[in-house]
Amino acid sequence: MAAEFLATHGIDLQAEMSKVQFGNSPPGSTNPAASSDNDPPSSALPLPAPIPLTQLPSILLSTSATTAHTLTLSPTTSLITSITPSPSAVSPLLALPSLCHPHIHLDKAHLNSHPLFSHLAPTTGSFTEALTLTARAKALFTPADLLTRGNWLLADSAAAGVTHVRAFVEADATVGLACVHAGLALQRLWARRCAVQLCVFAQDPVFSGEAGAANRALVEEALRLGGVDAVGSTPYVEADEERARRNVRWAVGLAVREGKHLDFHLDYHLDGRREPLVWCVLEALRREEWVRRNPGRTVCLGHCTRLTLFERGEWERLREEVEGLPVYFVGLPTSDIFMMGRPGEGEGWRDRSRGTLQVPWMVEEMGLKAVLGVNNVGNAFTPWGGADPLGVAALGVGLYQAGTARDAEVLYECVSTRAKEAIGFGEGTLELREGDPADLIVYGKEEAGTELYRRRTTVKEIVCDAGKNRKVVKGGYQILVEQ
Repeated sequence: MAAEFLATHGIDLQAEMSKVQFGNSPPGSTNPAASSDNDPPSSALPLPAPIPLTQLPSILLSTSATTAHTLTLSPTTSLITSITPSPSAVSPLLALPSLCHPHIHLDKAHLNSHPLFSHLAPTTGSFTEALTLTARAKALFTPADLLTRGNWLLADSAAAGVTHVRAFVEADATVGLACVHAGLALQRLWARRCAVQLCVFAQDPVFSGEAGAANRALVEEALRLGGVDAVGSTPYVEADEERARRNVRWAVGLAVREGKHLDFHLDYHLDGRREPLVWCVLEALRREEWVRRNPGRTVCLGHCTRLTLFERGEWERLREEVEGLPVYFVGLPTSDIFMMGRPGEGEGWRDRSRGTLQVPWMVEEMGLKAVLGVNNVGNAFTPWGGADPLGVAALGVGLYQAGTARDAEVLYECVSTRAKEAIGFGEGTLELREGDPADLIVYGKEEAGTELYRRRTTVKEIVCDAGKNRKVVKGGYQILVEQ
């Protein structure tokens, strides 16, 4: 069934999976676990065809919630072609730009829910344990498993209103290019519903250990595949600071040579004695003349929890050093507050650091480019939360003590227009305009007889409690995905 369904979308499942190699398997071989009886019967589920829309009547825009409008859409050009007032509209609904995952792991999603990994449940919840369990899980990845869990993640995301995704797929000596090829298949399958931008990701060391050179070679090979638009790495997993800096310089140089976006998992700790690697990244970007040699490509720095220990002077220095560079900081609070700031054994009574970037403050007070992401869903790094970016925005209201109308606008932008900009999908505003991409969400119910339904007509209401009723539109087509 999976093969037939994928074939209707131009994907040859057998050809894609023949490319998948795990660890040291020779070309053409497959993981022995690939045909495991534990795998669900299908890695892909039939989805309703997107429905072309030419008009959205009775719509409220974010900054004019007292006047309804009619939006005219063009499924041919994928744009909003006109916006006209419709003062006689009854019970208008709020429309806002669609949502975005600027940072999410496609291949590690829902490990806690798949029977193949049921014996790898966390027992301590620590970061070290998460790294260990995930490494063991990767050795068990199968083609069907990767497609199944990837579909789970993308289905939940599309249903929530996510139309743009930066999806991390790992390449290393354990999984070979298996995750990359599964990502390419999912990218094509979901293309009409969600733009999946793949970032080949070096989770494992590339300058430490016996597999370092092999890991580097696999990342570089993956970048030459069509459909991979970004490269990412994790300098802090290297054996020492010098090799971490080599990791940074290698990744920056590679992105420039290949013309790719760049994405670091960076400074993921709260040790004030360690020099932040962010300075090394900024130095490398300028040395490689990023803006001139890699125009139009952005640089995302995820986690960066060490920066929360900065004094004001260090923040001022950071603002000066990023000036003129397309650098975006990505706060990942669901992961950060789960992992960071833990007390020592027997010290549970102590105060606990939030240990996550203060994103609204960075945007509003420091003028830095910062956004919010989900990061992981359903694994040892982040066992709680789902794929809805508005869940992260709502968390931000309490986490950042951001309860004003302006705070809500910033939080929504950080999971929508600012997030899209961070991963290279262009600039946008909270208020929909003529000529904008027809990628949006209409919040609420259109049907008659909904008197018991509380309409949400402001951005603040959406951020604080969005509800479940959302009409998702991508490129002028309504996207139908059951949850």
